[in-house]
Amino acid sequence: MSMPDDPNITIEDAPDRADTDFLSEQIYAYNVAQTGYADGRSLAVFARDAAGAILGGASGFTWGGALFIEYLWVRDDLRGSGYGARLLAAAEAEGRRRGATVALLDTHSFQAPGFYQRHGYTIYATAEDLPRGHRKFFLRKPLTPEGAE
Repeated sequence: MSMPDDPNITIEDAPDRADTDFLSEQIYAYNVAQTGYADGRSLAVFARDAAGAILGGASGFTWGGALFIEYLWVRDDLRGSGYGARLLAAAEAEGRRRGATVALLDTHSFQAPGFYQRHGYTIYATAEDLPRGHRKFFLRKPLTPEGAE
């Protein structure tokens, strides 16, 4: 395939969701072709009130024997009440059910590194000054079979 002589390169601060989904799909297709792992699945866990409003949630995906947690959030007034621990445990249990043997996530120094460490995660890398004046931590946790912990 030849490259166009003069591609139209644009910078967009509010890209169309279909366009960013296209990029994600292309990267996934490449990763599958390179690794042979075609088991990628989205994962989301929510805590909702009686009216269905989201009180907290976790989202990410499983792929190639790993659980990747991209987001975990609990409403401010409910933090410290156990919702985060329950959401994390539910995501990990589903990851195990899907065959994941490790969970991976990242968090910032102003977010919840201690929370994750209390739940068995260890820091394996740190990015200093990201964002400026803070740190970003990369954490992992082995996911042993249910009941083996």
